[in-house]
Amino acid sequence: MYADLSLERFMEGLKKRNPGESEFHQAVFEVAASVIPYIQDNPRYRDAAILQRMTEPDRTIVFRVVWEDDDGNIRVNRGYRVQFNNAIGPYKGGLRFHPSVNLSILKFLGFEQTFKNSLTTLPMGAGKGGADFNPKGKSDREVMRFCQSFMTELWTHIGADVDIPAGDIGVGAREISYMFGQYKRLAKEFTGVLTGKALEFGGSLIRTEATGYGNAFFMQEMLAHRGEGMKDKTCVVSGSGNVAIYCAEKIRQLGGKVVTLSDSSGFIHDPNGIDESKLEWVKDLKVKRRGRISEYAEMFGCEFHEGKPWGVPCDLAFPCATQNELCTEGVSQLIANGCMAVSEGANMPTTVEAIDMLAEAGVMYGPGKAANAGGVAVSGLEMTQNSIRLAWTAEELESRLEQIMVGIHRQCVQYGQEGDHVNYVKGANIAGFLKVADAMLAYGVI
Repeated sequence: MYADLSLERFMEGLKKRNPGESEFHQAVFEVAASVIPYIQDNPRYRDAAILQRMTEPDRTIVFRVVWEDDDGNIRVNRGYRVQFNNAIGPYKGGLRFHPSVNLSILKFLGFEQTFKNSLTTLPMGAGKGGADFNPKGKSDREVMRFCQSFMTELWTHIGADVDIPAGDIGVGAREISYMFGQYKRLAKEFTGVLTGKALEFGGSLIRTEATGYGNAFFMQEMLAHRGEGMKDKTCVVSGSGNVAIYCAEKIRQLGGKVVTLSDSSGFIHDPNGIDESKLEWVKDLKVKRRGRISEYAEMFGCEFHEGKPWGVPCDLAFPCATQNELCTEGVSQLIANGCMAVSEGANMPTTVEAIDMLAEAGVMYGPGKAANAGGVAVSGLEMTQNSIRLAWTAEELESRLEQIMVGIHRQCVQYGQEGDHVNYVKGANIAGFLKVADAMLAYGVI
C-alpha cells in the first residue's frame, strides 16, 4: 500500500487531511524530506505506515474558557491540548497563551516535540497546548481567573503519568502557579502534573535557564566538531525572553561576545558586548517591568533599529524569538557577513528556503528540535525529581543538561554525517524518528 512513499505524495495526502494548517505542513515537510529516504531503505517502517501514524495526533482537545475581567465583563477564549504521541512516555510539552494560538501552530509544535523529546533519551512523549488568550496588559487577578478556568477544563485530560504540560510563550512562573493550584484543588492530590513550578512546590533549579543554556551548549558542540570554539566569537541573538537572555548568558560564560537582543519592536546593537551587568538589567526589564528592548538603547547609549538583527556582522547566530523569523533575506545577510553557524533557540524560526540556503553556503545549522531541547530535558529532570521526592543542585542539573546536549549532538553526527560535514537536520530527524518508530512497531497496529 505504501510502496510509493514519495515526499510529494505524502505531503499531498497530509495537506488534504489538514487543510489550511501551513505551520504544521512546514514542520512535517522538513522532517519527511529527511526521513522518507530512510524509510524507503527500511521497509518495516514503510509497511507499518509509521510516518502516517506519527503525523496524526493521538487526540486533539478543544474547549471553551470563560472568565471575568476586572470590569465585570464576561470574556471567552478557546483552549487546546494536542496529545500528539505517547509511544515512549507520557505526553510532555508546553502551554502557550498568545492571540496567534491555533491548531496549526499547536500541531506543528507537538509534532516537533515528538522528535525533540526522543532526542533527549528521557521517557517523554509529546504534546502541546494553550489558548488564544493574551496575558499582556492583564492584571494578576485576571490572569489568575483565566488560568483557573482553563485548568478546570484541562485537568481531567492530564496527570503525572498521563500528560505533563509546561510553560511556553505567555506562560511563565505566575501562570504555572495559578494552574497548579487549581489542579491541586480539583484533583485533591499533590503530584508533578506540571513542570516549570516554583521551587517551593516541586520546581527544579535552572529550568528557566535551560533552553538558552542548552542552545549555547549545542553550538559549542557543533564548533568543537569542526575544531573551533566559542571564545571571542561575535554572536547575534534574537529575542529577549528567557531563551534569548540565558542563551546570551551562557555564550558569555563560554567566551563569546553577544551584541544584539530584540523584541517585536526591533533590535538593539551593542558593539561593546552585552556583559553580565547589562544582562541583569535586561532580566529586570523583561521579567519584572515587562518593558521594550528599545529602553536598553536609551540606558546604555547604543543603537536601536526596527526589524531583525541578521544584518549585524557576526560569527554565530542564535534565533531565539519565534517561528519563521529568519528568512532568505536574513540568511543572505548572515552569509555575506561571514557567519559560520546558526543554532535555533526558538521553535522553527528558520524558513525551509532559508535552511536550504544555509546548507548550500556550508553554514553549520542546528535545528530547534536538537538545539533547543534543553528546556524539555530539564522539565524531564524536574519530573524525575518529583517522582523520587528529591531536589538536585544547580551544579548537578547543569552538568546533566550539558551531557544531554552532548548526547543529542552525538546522535545528530551518527545519523547525519555526510562526507566531511554533518547534516544536522537529517541527523536530528532520523535519530528522533527511530526511537519513537521502534516503540510504535513493538506495540503492533494501534
